[in-house]
Amino acid sequence: MEQLLTLVCKLNPTPQQVAQIEAILKAFADACNYTNEQVKPHVTSKTTIQNLVYQDVRSLFGLSANLAVRACARVGANRKTAKQKNRPVKFFKPTSADYDARIFAFIEKNWTVSLTLIEGREHIKLDVGNYQRGKLKGSKPTSAQLCKHRDGSYYIHIQIKDEVPEPLKPTNVIGVDFGRRDIAVTSNGDKWDGKQINEIRDRYAKTRASLQQKATKGTRSTRRRARQILQQLSGRERRFQQWLNHQISYRIIQKAKSSSAIVAIENLTGIRERTNQQPRNKVERRRSNSWSFYQLRSFLEYKGIKEGVEVIAVPPAYTSQTCHQCLHIGLRSDKRFKCGNCGWHGDADLNGAKMISLLGQSVSLPGGSGYLCCNLSTDSSGLLQSPALKGWG
Repeated sequence: MEQLLTLVCKLNPTPQQVAQIEAILKAFADACNYTNEQVKPHVTSKTTIQNLVYQDVRSLFGLSANLAVRACARVGANRKTAKQKNRPVKFFKPTSADYDARIFAFIEKNWTVSLTLIEGREHIKLDVGNYQRGKLKGSKPTSAQLCKHRDGSYYIHIQIKDEVPEPLKPTNVIGVDFGRRDIAVTSNGDKWDGKQINEIRDRYAKTRASLQQKATKGTRSTRRRARQILQQLSGRERRFQQWLNHQISYRIIQKAKSSSAIVAIENLTGIRERTNQQPRNKVERRRSNSWSFYQLRSFLEYKGIKEGVEVIAVPPAYTSQTCHQCLHIGLRSDKRFKCGNCGWHGDADLNGAKMISLLGQSVSLPGGSGYLCCNLSTDSSGLLQSPALKGWG
């Protein structure tokens, strides 16, 4: 079994190469925009799009044959994604270009990449760490994406195929409850407090609001300095959240691997749309919309594949209100849960995690959970999920 990984590697181009990179990014974006305008919106097949505009794209924008093909494929892929969301493809920015094996090559001997640019083939040095070196050593990647990040630096996103082990035979299920106050709570009792990330988000929000006000008022030098600081702060909050989610997902998957367990999580798709319909103040709306549960879920998924740990999604309805001991609806008050039937009381998120574990057992283990039974299907992303609770044991 193979897993497709994307390695983000920084480039160290010369000033002459920078000019060529800028030119190819602009030409690629212009070709995509031209293709999107010329071809009727309902056409999503890359082959059909290529047949209609290939010659024009090559002659108008100076792209090589394979870059012209990649531009047509980019438009088709974006249209398919937009169609699923019922949105049109509006505009392509000059921030990335797609490469295949004919116009891209990784050279391990001197740690460079060979890319076809506007004026021909260029060898550009890589600035990579030990992780990227370990993954790239001995590999022959066949696809990549040339990107310009927000900080103005240039990167090559290299796709490689990594061998992964066969899924472990599970003996139990670890339930994971996602939340804002506690980012994640497992049925084993592990907990990751969200107080630190909430404080960081609030601090950055106040800082951004202050700087944005100064960037529109005051002297010219004050406005310029405020914009410079805003640019420096850009991405820091996002990178910290990403690092934190990596740490949480790694520990959960390692715990599941050591105990031969499946990881069960809540299927929270669409939760932002539902919660935004409720009346809330501006601060609560910002905190809810910055909740990165989907990123944590995706990290759990790919780390689980890498380690042979299966990750499944269960419906979130009533998991935090149902007692995991007797399966009766109890009373949840803030962080506390109390069952009026059996008398169990304790942390509400821990109870939710244990309930998620029971739902996961009912669809994953040969004998079920002993409490529940339900059908198994997949969600829109292909992740296994239990669509509906069928009965009580």
